[in-house]
Amino acid sequence: MLLLRSIFFTLLMPGTVTMVIPYWLVSSQGRHNSKPHEVLQFLGVPLITIGAVALLWSIWRFYSDGQGTLAPVDPPKILVVRGLYRYVRNPMYVGVLWILLGEAIWFLSELILFEAGLFLAVTHLFVKYYEEPVLRRQFGEPYERYMQSVGRWFPRKRYRTR
Repeated sequence: MLLLRSIFFTLLMPGTVTMVIPYWLVSSQGRHNSKPHEVLQFLGVPLITIGAVALLWSIWRFYSDGQGTLAPVDPPKILVVRGLYRYVRNPMYVGVLWILLGEAIWFLSELILFEAGLFLAVTHLFVKYYEEPVLRRQFGEPYERYMQSVGRWFPRKRYRTR
């Protein structure tokens, strides 16, 4: 049942942000990519691929390690700190952003680029003012240590002292 919930929330949440909304935006612009692609557009493909892999791998970690889903109504029961979570605290959101940036390039769409910026702003506020306080209460000191050692959006450089 957990696997079905994970699939459902994956299609519902990041699926809407990375597929439904961009499709609607591109359709509203009257662009259907019937013309030959410019070489620059193909730069979007690696971004989409990397973002999709990061997103799906992170969702799998929530399912397999955390015993939960990506939805706030059905979150992991165990703090997930393996996989991409060793490098950034929010690899799913980073993956979605990469997908949106890749789609903006692929479709040459300023509207999808705007969606990416809006997604980043809203997500940052959601993480900072809702998600992180909830995780602090739920996981306590282990989450505090995790926050100190792993960056929210970017990997941190680790300096070794001798």
